[in-house]
Amino acid sequence: MSFKITKMLDLDSIDFFVDVEAPEVAERFHPGQFVMLMTRKEGERIPMSIQKVRDGKISMFIRKLGKTSRELRDGLTSFENVIGPLGHGIEEKKYGTVVVVSDAVCGHAENFAICEALSKIEGNEIISIQTFPSKDEIYPDEYLASQYAHRHFITTDDGSYGMKGTYVEELKKLIDNKVHIDFVFGGGRLPTMKAVSTLLAINNIDNLFTTRQMMVDGSGMCGACRIYIDGEMKLACVDGPMFDCRKVNWNRAMKRYAMFKKEEKIALEYYEAHKGGCGRCQR
Repeated sequence: MSFKITKMLDLDSIDFFVDVEAPEVAERFHPGQFVMLMTRKEGERIPMSIQKVRDGKISMFIRKLGKTSRELRDGLTSFENVIGPLGHGIEEKKYGTVVVVSDAVCGHAENFAICEALSKIEGNEIISIQTFPSKDEIYPDEYLASQYAHRHFITTDDGSYGMKGTYVEELKKLIDNKVHIDFVFGGGRLPTMKAVSTLLAINNIDNLFTTRQMMVDGSGMCGACRIYIDGEMKLACVDGPMFDCRKVNWNRAMKRYAMFKKEEKIALEYYEAHKGGCGRCQR
């Protein structure tokens, strides 16, 4: 069985949008869950967040980062498999004032999905903060969470648009201005999540953040995505992927996330040098 890709377009210089037909996944999806994608039968599984579901299709934001994502953007028309939805979604309920933050591709997808879901529930005020590298790298309006947020802020790493810095600085400004915040959801770069965990701990704000770890199968069998929460080992794929960022051992998480950078670099270089070669060589 293959899963047909119905739309693919660039969001900026490195991130792209994909629509794929996956009705069984779409029917059961809740914001915060993810899927495992396979581009070929003997290829790797890659975890990916879902931005939205519409008419039996799931939409994702993907970064041209490793071998498999480059292979996908180079013209594939279908996935070999789309497995999911996996992990635990958020509780879709009245929270009050909710801030949703993100500064990387999967985090932006989750930002959109969470804002859309919670905006439909009476009593929620949604504030979305999205960080991009620069003004030129901001996604087109229709792919931003602004259409579902009551207030939407964009920050840029270089200061070319909005506040200079990450969502942490914008969130701190809200707190300093005495904006009452009941809950924070977020995802993106691990170092930023480590930084925001201190801010949320100081202000005692409840939260859930998606913790990106290396995943091999997404079912809890391999143990690759283990993460430490209050000193206890958890598996991001089955226990998460969202955890209270105040309880995460971020130093161990970042060290583990970087474990296979060398191998990933070698795989990408080999793929770029042998495009069009046999499938066995591109695993």
